[in-house]
Amino acid sequence: MSHTPTPPSRNTGPAGPGRPPDTAEVRLAGWISDLTVLQELTERIGRTSTLREAVEETLRAGARLLGARRGLLALRGPHETGRPPGAERLIGLGLERAELGQWETVPRASACHTRLIDDEEPLREIGHPDLATADGLHPRHRAVAAGTGCAASYALPLTTEAGDPFGAALWLFDRPGQPESRQRRLLARYLRHAAGHIAGRRELAHAREALAVVRDGLLPARLPRVAGVTLAARQRTAPRGGPACWDVLPLPDGGLGLAVGAASEAGPAALAAMGRLRAGLRAYAVMEGEDPVAVLSDLELLLRLTEPGRPATALFGYAEPATRRLVLASAGHPPPLVLGEGHATYAETALSAPLNMLSCWEAPSVELELAPGETVLLYTEGLLRRVGGPLDRAFAGLRTAALSAPAAARADPEALLDHLLRALPGGGGAQAAGASGVGASGVAGDTVLLAARFD
Repeated sequence: MSHTPTPPSRNTGPAGPGRPPDTAEVRLAGWISDLTVLQELTERIGRTSTLREAVEETLRAGARLLGARRGLLALRGPHETGRPPGAERLIGLGLERAELGQWETVPRASACHTRLIDDEEPLREIGHPDLATADGLHPRHRAVAAGTGCAASYALPLTTEAGDPFGAALWLFDRPGQPESRQRRLLARYLRHAAGHIAGRRELAHAREALAVVRDGLLPARLPRVAGVTLAARQRTAPRGGPACWDVLPLPDGGLGLAVGAASEAGPAALAAMGRLRAGLRAYAVMEGEDPVAVLSDLELLLRLTEPGRPATALFGYAEPATRRLVLASAGHPPPLVLGEGHATYAETALSAPLNMLSCWEAPSVELELAPGETVLLYTEGLLRRVGGPLDRAFAGLRTAALSAPAAARADPEALLDHLLRALPGGGGAQAAGASGVGASGVAGDTVLLAARFD
């Protein structure tokens, strides 16, 4: 019994009075139909942008070509030959999570999708026309097939250009049978293209994961415990935007340094530069943290010498928790928001250029005397871009969201930041640029929020 897909109609029209259909015409019509189906399927997978999308589209395309309803794909991570058994990612089509979990319990020596990856002798395909009677299957394999209502299966490997398997796709059928030779031939041709696309998306996903690990490593591992201040921080990564950083640094004599910064460019090089900026900021904060202007001036000189042509915004504040005094200096960074009982006010930091844009950065500091229970919110331009629209509307939207926080959230910085991330839109793109430097990069960067509530 064969599993027949539903290709486009092959009706070639009447053969004419007294003339039987031409076999060559039928073959040509079939060839054109197959080519049309393959072109459509390869175009569909070409439009996928993520690894999971590519895998799911491959499973759907194979199911269409084979006349199957369900399937699964095992994918080994890149550069991981010698990975321990059972380390592949498993993605399913038409399978509930519990059913997919059952297929994961099939011993590797019996499971088609792992045999195609593990066997020393490269296998081109593995088909089981009748899983209930097939020779050599582990009892667990039969039990899972029966429990999930699968009567037959057909599997092919995913291989690199060099022919090395990095994954395998398995399709499951509701009735015993096997695909026709034409179906197998079409699927093999499709998988050669799909495997290359999946391999590319797999490499890209691996690079993004590695970049995320580096990005996380540049941030503080934990917030310090400081008497008189309650702290909270959040960071949301923008895939195509510039990186950002934040820091909270206990300083001599009971002082506390608060800092946020953002790069104007995207990519790994900008991320590395952001790491160097944070390291320099920490060093200058320890040496002269009581004078935020001096900290940013020295940081600007460092960037000019070590990162020419790479601007960045930064805001540094020196806090004395015992007296609730906060001195701030900004280099092209959005002003902090001071939130208290019934009010939310932006600190009047002076207009200034981002670091490394002018021949010499200059800006005065601003001093705040905070009342008990007030919270200072530092953030990056990425937060304003979540609001969207012109710059003045973005600032108004952030202030409105802060004012709408319940009393319990205003008293708890962790709850306040969660409230803001929920209350502000997830998208949008503020396009405005002003003298403050907000929007100067033209690229939506990471979203950083740092809240400090003074007792």
